[in-house]
Amino acid sequence: MGVWTALAWVVGAAYSLTFLVRLPGEASGGYTGWQLHLHSMVNLSAGTVSVLLGSALLRRRPPAALGLLLLGSVFAALALSSTEIQFPTFLPADIALWSIAAGRPRRESTVAAAMTTAVLVGLPAVRLWLGFVIGTSTLLAVALTAVVAWLLGNLSRQAHEHQAAERALERAHAAESAVAAERLRIARELHDMVAHTLGIVALQAGAARRVLTTQPEAARDALGEVEAAGRETLSGLRRMLVALRAADGPPDATRSETGLGPLPGLADLDRLARNTTAAGVRVEVHWSGHRRPLPAEVDLAAYRIVEESVTNVVRHADARSCLILVDCGERELAVEIQDPGELDAAGPPRAREGTGEREGVGYGLLGMRERVDLLGGHFTAGPRPSGGFRVAARLPIPTGAP
Repeated sequence: MGVWTALAWVVGAAYSLTFLVRLPGEASGGYTGWQLHLHSMVNLSAGTVSVLLGSALLRRRPPAALGLLLLGSVFAALALSSTEIQFPTFLPADIALWSIAAGRPRRESTVAAAMTTAVLVGLPAVRLWLGFVIGTSTLLAVALTAVVAWLLGNLSRQAHEHQAAERALERAHAAESAVAAERLRIARELHDMVAHTLGIVALQAGAARRVLTTQPEAARDALGEVEAAGRETLSGLRRMLVALRAADGPPDATRSETGLGPLPGLADLDRLARNTTAAGVRVEVHWSGHRRPLPAEVDLAAYRIVEESVTNVVRHADARSCLILVDCGERELAVEIQDPGELDAAGPPRAREGTGEREGVGYGLLGMRERVDLLGGHFTAGPRPSGGFRVAARLPIPTGAP
């Protein structure tokens, strides 16, 4: 901005000096040559030094710079023996006034306006006190340019403040959305982790209760499975709490320092099938397509969908078997979980929580649908025509994934 004030001074001073020279074609009787006397040269030189110094200080000390620019316009008026401050030599002060009003705090803007007013009022007041005439119309025009410069700068500062407030509000909303999304993610993880384990625990505990007196060894084995499942879940919850407490650190450092290890994925389906089969519900896993490593978010979502579906079979279905189909295509991963259901004496399979979830009672199907929607996939769940229940999800594999 200081460059512009210096350039404005050079142009304004050169324009003002043309009034002291008789230009070609002007009537005789005007000035016949350079009419600058010694005092005019001194005042003009002082004004130039003052303006250049003010231009250099404008960025670091705006009020002091404005004072020097105003002083330069006064020296220019004395150099030209003018009755008022001329607009061309006041232009640098207008530019500085706009800059201060636009980019500095309100207090500095008010001080700058007061300084400008003091100069524009003080100079004609002194001339009147000394008995000299003043150019009232020109003075009012110059004062109007100062008012316009200050108002434009003030409006610019208000616009920037408004934009800054909007950006801060957007950041606050984004932070709130991120917190809500993280809470939802944690809720899904806790639901998937705890619900599956509790289903296995409930099934094993029921089996142990039934054979406690007749088959003590089988009951002991079932209780051992309950203990192992409980310890595994407690370990997972402990790892999650440690990760949440260390969430302020870098993601990679957090994972390595807390010993979380890799997140579960489709590679853990065999372990899931073994544990569920040991609990009394036989699980079969059939693979098709090109089995390969998948992006972490797709791998985790697919595993959680299978885990939650198997949990629903264990806890709420009449079935004693479950089929998992995994089809890994080039651009899409498809998982499907089916249970055949069983006909009781009354006829059709009894209602279970899975159907209730479709009506908004539970959170299992809702959590699965949210996982799929976040990845831009397709999710369906509902009773099979031949009995039982079916859950299917198609997850797109991002371009460039292995």
